[in-house]
Amino acid sequence: MRHLLASAALLALVACGSPDSTGDSAATEADRMVNATTQNLADSMASDDDGERVDPALDIADSEERPIMQLQVVLDRRGFGPGVIDGKMGMSTENALKGFQEANGLEVTGKHDEATKQALAQWDGIPATRVVRIPDDWNELTFEEIPEEPAEQAKMKQLGYISLDEKLAERFHTTVEVLRQLNPDNQPAGAEKGKGPNPQPSPTPDIARPDGEEPSYFQAGQLIRVPNIGADKIAKGTVEQDDWRATLTSLGVGSDQPEVDRIVVSKAAKTLKAYQGDKLVALFTVSSGSSEFPLPLGEWKILGEAYNPPYAYDPEVLGKDQADGETHQLPPGPNSPVGVVWIDLSKEHYGIHGTPDPETIGRAQSSGCVRLTNWDAARLAGMVSQSTQVIFEA
Repeated sequence: MRHLLASAALLALVACGSPDSTGDSAATEADRMVNATTQNLADSMASDDDGERVDPALDIADSEERPIMQLQVVLDRRGFGPGVIDGKMGMSTENALKGFQEANGLEVTGKHDEATKQALAQWDGIPATRVVRIPDDWNELTFEEIPEEPAEQAKMKQLGYISLDEKLAERFHTTVEVLRQLNPDNQPAGAEKGKGPNPQPSPTPDIARPDGEEPSYFQAGQLIRVPNIGADKIAKGTVEQDDWRATLTSLGVGSDQPEVDRIVVSKAAKTLKAYQGDKLVALFTVSSGSSEFPLPLGEWKILGEAYNPPYAYDPEVLGKDQADGETHQLPPGPNSPVGVVWIDLSKEHYGIHGTPDPETIGRAQSSGCVRLTNWDAARLAGMVSQSTQVIFEA
């Protein structure tokens, strides 16, 4: 990863709020643990397309074909992000299809038409789902409910995952609801009825849930069926910082990303396109701007990147009418208002960043900045550098 911003002085005050890198050293270990898939940072749930890790216990055939989820999995692996992988056609999946079609010289329809199916046929052998084992040491991770008030959030060490379920869903670019659907009765879909691999469900009591909500549905050590996302390998020596490597692992984002020299954000299309020369190599659905903080059309530069940044909450900058008007420094974490990464732009008050609410991307407006899912933002951070041109268009 390139061009980490180490000084808060280099970060512009932004319409989204202000990421602040002060206190990073104190938060490094907390960052590592909140994001770690296992304590030694290895990813025991990484895709096994190369067949290196063969565990017979994981060899459970799915109970049904999932053609749309399989399409989403392939597009996600190819760099054309379908947003949340849920097995349904929607705006983000259609945008991903348009990106794949443009990149491959096809008619850009956003439809899974015959020509597109033929172009995708080489990846037909990639299944929609696979079975993984939740690492045993997830029992040792701490999950906390996040209060609504910024003043209370500021007292926390991390804005981390609130449950094992949420952490698991983000790892596989999906939602807790989809994971439950893929694991009826707490068993992987396709497991023999009444003889599944998991013991009788005993949800993880990670935190006291509000309003009578249940604790985590899943638990450490059990087998579960997940979307078969790939491109999640982190090559040895490619990511120097342990906390950022842990973040990439927790998001299922690999280190092998194309270096791009131009990104184009379209407000109308709700997309961010990444180019090598004239070749489109990646596309993500985004939220960008609002009536109060419109997307600043024009050409901009990238000043740098901040990984797992703290966040300076300023209600005045955000256009919020609050009685106390106090500012607060919020700790880093995947549930931070700017997610796990901040890409700082030469346009004062603006940046590109992640989100704690991946299902809202492309649907809800942002406070001026360009917002992606945490996993797409992390992937983009591995593609861009200070030489990458940024274009915002209507």
